[in-house]
Amino acid sequence: SRMFLVGLSGGIASGKSTVVAVLRELGCAVIDADVIAREVVQPHFKAYQQIVSSFGTEILLENGEINREALGSIIFSQPEKRQLLNSITHPEIQKEMLKQILKYFVLGYRYVILDIPLLFETNRLTKFMKYTVLVYCDPPTQLARLMRRNGLARAEAEARLAAQLPLEEKRRLATYVIDNSGEREGTRRQVLRLHARLEDSLHFLWARLAAGVLLAGLGGLGYLLLRHLVS
Repeated sequence: SRMFLVGLSGGIASGKSTVVAVLRELGCAVIDADVIAREVVQPHFKAYQQIVSSFGTEILLENGEINREALGSIIFSQPEKRQLLNSITHPEIQKEMLKQILKYFVLGYRYVILDIPLLFETNRLTKFMKYTVLVYCDPPTQLARLMRRNGLARAEAEARLAAQLPLEEKRRLATYVIDNSGEREGTRRQVLRLHARLEDSLHFLWARLAAGVLLAGLGGLGYLLLRHLVS
């Protein structure tokens, strides 16, 4: 048997946060990679030191924290810088995700939803997912939402969209698609149907056994097994 992990992704301004909110209302275990990404770049963390060394102190705010907007401007316009940042942050993000996955296993959840914005771009974690879910919206709607939400000019919004894999291409890679092009209630109905499918799945988590080993006093071994599978 395999781990039952569900990878959830979307595109900038596609409405993924709306879908996540409904999933949380339904009691699903959701791990947000974006939240973890913000945590691991706080001062005194390993990733923070590496980022400052690589990008310089000009990306820092007065309080010493990383200016996400300044750093974002750099990586959106320079692909090689984006790759450098990913090489620094991804290992630390994955470590924290593994800790949270194990926590949910111990609590008895049958599956965990991993909210990973660049799931399909990196393509390294998709092979560990039983299912992948894409939050989709049509390109004109996505562009309009991004311009309105971030107060961007059309050219700047288009540049940000171009930095990600097009939603149409991601759509072909996903197991399930939630079309968020329309009204919120329509999106909610689709999430409810997805939740029903996941609840009916017959695939169970082998890591529940690892959790039992953990509770029996061999937690170190259980964690290493889980880390080996997902890394």
